[in-house]
Amino acid sequence: MEAIQIITTPNEFKKEIANEVKTHLDEFLKHFTPVQPKEYLTRKNVADMFQVDISTVYNWSKSKRLNPYSISGRIYFLRSEVEASLKPINV
Repeated sequence: MEAIQIITTPNEFKKEIANEVKTHLDEFLKHFTPVQPKEYLTRKNVADMFQVDISTVYNWSKSKRLNPYSISGRIYFLRSEVEASLKPINV
């Protein structure tokens, strides 16, 4: 095992360690992006969001305007996909 000899004051040594840790943290944070959890909406949520009837939401999913997801017979929509399905109107 090698011995390390430190020729500096304790405060300078603390600063060196802190600077090195900060450098590594900054590098880590450059590449780190937190993942937002996906939010799923029911048919009723989507209908309330657009103030339409549930049958309209059914027609939108049938005509492929919305992409439904299913689990145990329940239908859900990703909020991000619902919002992305909106198209701007040039008036």
